Amino acid sequence: MGPYVARRLVMTGFLVWGVVTIIFLLLRLVPGDVTETILAEGGIVSPALVEARRHALGLDRPLIVQYRIWIAQLGRLNFGTSLVSERPIGPDIGTALPRTLELIGAGLAFGLAAGIPAGVFAATRRGRFGDLVVTAATLGGLAVPNFVSGTILVLCFSLLLKWFPTAGYVTFSQDPVGHLRYLLLPGVALGVTLGAIVARFTRAAMLETMGQEYIRTAEAKGLAHRRVLYHHALKNAIIPVITVVGLESGALLGGTIVVEYIFNWPGMSTLLLQSAFHRDYPVVQAVVLIIACLFLLLNLAVDLTNAYVDPRIHYS
Repeated sequence: MGPYVARRLVMTGFLVWGVVTIIFLLLRLVPGDVTETILAEGGIVSPALVEARRHALGLDRPLIVQYRIWIAQLGRLNFGTSLVSERPIGPDIGTALPRTLELIGAGLAFGLAAGIPAGVFAATRRGRFGDLVVTAATLGGLAVPNFVSGTILVLCFSLLLKWFPTAGYVTFSQDPVGHLRYLLLPGVALGVTLGAIVARFTRAAMLETMGQEYIRTAEAKGLAHRRVLYHHALKNAIIPVITVVGLESGALLGGTIVVEYIFNWPGMSTLLLQSAFHRDYPVVQAVVLIIACLFLLLNLAVDLTNAYVDPRIHYS
């Protein structure tokens, strides 16, 4: 296991370096001048003022010099300074990242809490009405994008029933109950698709597992159906579901862009959109780097978790 983890970490490092390099180059190939964009918000723009601003920000240096400075800063865990606010980027990321992780955690919790029981329920009622209802619901969850489900949730539970606020954010320390009320709807909107996927994979894995010889043997020994179902069948059927959940957790990172925008949730995606609009290169690079690292670490965690729960898997 140790050599495998070391190889994966080295590979992850190279992948992160590749992502950083590609983003660094792509952002600078976009037409236009970031200094003109920044100065235009303040009024009159003159060529001399633009040139002075470019020099102050270091944007008049060759790309290889800018790239070397950026890599050196990352080596010191320094994400640089925002071109727009002229403040260090680290504190902004330190504030936005936990909010996005909390939103992803809420979506993941809803997806698992809804998907696994629904999949088990459908598998135990194969071909019957309950199975058809779950299948139809999962098809709807897969077909409806999260911006549509988010809009429907706001319409139903915020505007019509007035159970939850439409959008916004309040810290947990300031108002714990209000924080959870603001978190629930975006978490559900983010986890609807994941719940549908988990339900379908759980159903398929349960049906395959329940047809195995050891399940029939356990039933023949007189074990309670509930014990056979959850202790033997579900325990083994959950292995492929773990892989799917890990991979789809990476997709949740992309889904936060729309969900944070709809619900005005001040996370990493909101910071990324604002920075991209103002062409704030260092902030965009830092946010993309963090997201890429999270995605790669999720993939590594999935592999290690599979090796832990499935004794048939051995990494050397």
